Amino acid sequence: MVMKAIGKYKLLVTAALLTMLLQVGATLWQPSYMKNILSVMANMSLSTSGKIDKISGYGIGLIVIAVIGLIGSILNTLTAAKLSQAVSADLREQTFRKIQTFSYEDIEKYKSDNLVVRMTNDVNQIQMLLMMVFQVLIRIPLLFVGAFVLSIITMPKLWWIIVVMVLLIAVVTGVSMKSMGPHFAAFQSLMDRINGIAKDNLRGARVVKSFVQEKSQAEKFDAASDELLGHNLAVGYTFSTMVPAFTIISQLAIFAAILLVSTFVTKSPSVAQDQLGGIMSFIQYMMQIMFAIIMGGMMSMFASRGMVSMGRIKEVLSTPTSMTFDDTPDETLDGTVEFDHVSFAYPNDDAPTLKDINFKLTSGEMVGIVGATGSGKSTLAQLIPRLFDPTEGTVKVGGKDLKHVSQKTLKNTISIVLQKAILFSGTIAGNLKQGKPAANDSDMDRAAGIAQAAEFINRLPERYNAPVEERGNNFSGGQKQRLSITRGVIKQPKVLILDDSTSALDAHSEKLVQEAFNRDLKGTTTIIIAQKISSVVHADTILVLDEGRLVAQGTHHELVENSPVYQQIYNTQKAKEA
Repeated sequence: MVMKAIGKYKLLVTAALLTMLLQVGATLWQPSYMKNILSVMANMSLSTSGKIDKISGYGIGLIVIAVIGLIGSILNTLTAAKLSQAVSADLREQTFRKIQTFSYEDIEKYKSDNLVVRMTNDVNQIQMLLMMVFQVLIRIPLLFVGAFVLSIITMPKLWWIIVVMVLLIAVVTGVSMKSMGPHFAAFQSLMDRINGIAKDNLRGARVVKSFVQEKSQAEKFDAASDELLGHNLAVGYTFSTMVPAFTIISQLAIFAAILLVSTFVTKSPSVAQDQLGGIMSFIQYMMQIMFAIIMGGMMSMFASRGMVSMGRIKEVLSTPTSMTFDDTPDETLDGTVEFDHVSFAYPNDDAPTLKDINFKLTSGEMVGIVGATGSGKSTLAQLIPRLFDPTEGTVKVGGKDLKHVSQKTLKNTISIVLQKAILFSGTIAGNLKQGKPAANDSDMDRAAGIAQAAEFINRLPERYNAPVEERGNNFSGGQKQRLSITRGVIKQPKVLILDDSTSALDAHSEKLVQEAFNRDLKGTTTIIIAQKISSVVHADTILVLDEGRLVAQGTHHELVENSPVYQQIYNTQKAKEA
């Protein structure tokens, strides 16, 4: 996944690797110059002026090496940053596009809060990982191997000190990694939980304040936040012991090296010049080795968090969409709707929500669906535009099984207006064009007239260019529902589904909407899901659901005479009105 994304930026990858090699080469080259400087200073046969000339030459060489290393470091940082930003942007876009292909079932599987965290926090973790890989993680093994080889070449007799130091540091790093691993694994799930709590609290701010639940919500958030804090502190405590341990090990190694070199010099003064020059280079290489191991340990711990995030993004991108569409030619369907022995159960539900539903609607009918709360009305409606697929049976529109029509054909044929009016921030025109991207003012005027939305849109100075705030908060509930209906009817669908989408309208506005449907949508099969029988009393056919079963079908007058379930609902509502 990430490697494929990186493959698009071969030039940046090459530049990052070359500048890293330049930086590593300069770092490994410097100690050899220090060795030469000390050797010159210890050389008793050279005159003072000769020593100054040679030391000046080596000093200029050190400055040149430092400049080369600085240039390499700057260029490496720039290329690594550009590469990580580009790859993370691609991953974020790929993840968003993949989520757009998910069905309701897929989104329910992950939950919206979880998907938001994956697109934001997890992608950011991958971005940091890529930055570390091309700045540090690849440089570490190069620096370690180079310094290890050069240290042994510089002081062959002291090779075992390097080996012991490396083993001790590796043991400390391994133990620390093992203790910190579970804490990193818990970070992302806790981030999901904290994000969910914050999101619920902000969305339901009015409910929280009206029921004076600020304290309980704060306690709920604090509990999750404190748990995350505990994991962060555990990681911090481990770090606080690692660094001193590394320092002690390295200082003991330096002490041992200096002690042994002093012994060599005492026993053999003839090699004092090479030994004294070499000990400084040897110590510098030891420091580079220790730095490589320490940075490797620290970066690997952060990298483990990035790997977890990479796995979470890969999980989303590799998830097969549970709902696929046939690659068939686009076609025009009429408004007939047929359910043939349809049953449906939500994922992870034991009992089916719909059980063996059978009916057939002719094109152009107005159909009402009524039933008690939880009887399956909305679920039935969601099967028609194929938001879900039935567990058993077949749903047909225009005589075609929905599983065997193209996505474009389905979307052009069916519109659904949900009970909860959802508007996106932007403009009224932007929201309406989601129903018909090529809609002009004439199309919007016609649809707004049917939905009785023209009444308030025409009062706005900008009309269709009027701003829509987040979730449509600058409109009332009735206005949002009318805009949603406008968006649903603007493309003149063959099948229009209204899932209790007039619940926020007053009786007069609802009557005007229904009259407009009868007048302007004569060729459209209109399916109205309603809690109030008054909303469907004039429908050509009314379907009565009870506990997921279709128990009656007919006109209002037929059902009042023949259906006990319909009679109960009707009499209850009639009594309330009285």
